[in-house]
Amino acid sequence: MSGRVVVVTGATGGVGRATARAFGARGDRVAVLARGEEGLRAVAGEIDAAGGQALPLAVDTADHAAVDAAADQVEAELGPIDVWVNVAFTSVFARFTDIRPEEYRRVTEVTYLGYVHGTRAALDRMLPRRRGAIVQVGSAMAYRGIPLQTAYSGAKHAIQGMHEALRSELLHDNAGVHVTMVQLPAVNTPQFGWVLSRLPKRAQPVPPIYQPEVAAKAIVYAADRPRRREYWVGASTVGTLLGDKVIPGLLDRYLARTGFKSQQTDQPRPADQPENLWHPADEDIDHGAHGEFDDRAHGRSPQVWASQHHALLGVLGTGAVAGVLAWLRRH
Repeated sequence: MSGRVVVVTGATGGVGRATARAFGARGDRVAVLARGEEGLRAVAGEIDAAGGQALPLAVDTADHAAVDAAADQVEAELGPIDVWVNVAFTSVFARFTDIRPEEYRRVTEVTYLGYVHGTRAALDRMLPRRRGAIVQVGSAMAYRGIPLQTAYSGAKHAIQGMHEALRSELLHDNAGVHVTMVQLPAVNTPQFGWVLSRLPKRAQPVPPIYQPEVAAKAIVYAADRPRRREYWVGASTVGTLLGDKVIPGLLDRYLARTGFKSQQTDQPRPADQPENLWHPADEDIDHGAHGEFDDRAHGRSPQVWASQHHALLGVLGTGAVAGVLAWLRRH
């Protein structure tokens, strides 16, 4: 399934960066949408070096007209869009009352409406052709909000609701276009060093932490198999989502007790830490795909493999049960 035209938003860092590289390594033509010029230059070079063809486009996904114009440019230069992957986001690490109204608006415009704008641009081009796949990159926080991330949690919840409603519409219309969502765990990305923070200590992902390449592999897999409603990545995501269905009140209390400390290191937050809420943090400096937690991040997730091989595991499980029953009958 290589050689397709793929659009990845938020492609200059973290999960978006690793995902763009993964598509490029398959020989895909990959348009990368983000704001930072140096980050765009670097990821485009990685895609080309991996064997793909890159088209870097400086776009703020909060601007619908800019996103739509970028989609026109992609189709003019690379061809009809086959896959659109929404990744771009921003956030604020702070208590609810420490986040200003204009900051909530900005997080919502980028993290939620950016997905809406990307999805609309993709559908406007895919629906007439009756083919294409849209991947919404979500999070365990699409179901379970956590303290100090109210703006981001709210936006991810909104994406989840939009995804479910849109998927039902596409199924009703037998549209030929498919939308799926990939729910991620904590990932070692540069965001913890450039997202606006009002925490006293450095922000960190809640362990267990996974490398961006784990997420990227799951996203590429989902893009190839978009008929499935959603994919869960990481055992912690599975535990969080299932726990929220069964014991949400207990999780409220657990996060009230642990959520503040688990999201901060022991190091004070630098006073000059960059902030990408209003301006890109990689305009002049490329931060790459990884954050500061390589020594603690997992490069594999057995759960992802299991999630992608339900049928095989079902056959093996059925065979194991049959074998046990046969043994019991003989003894």
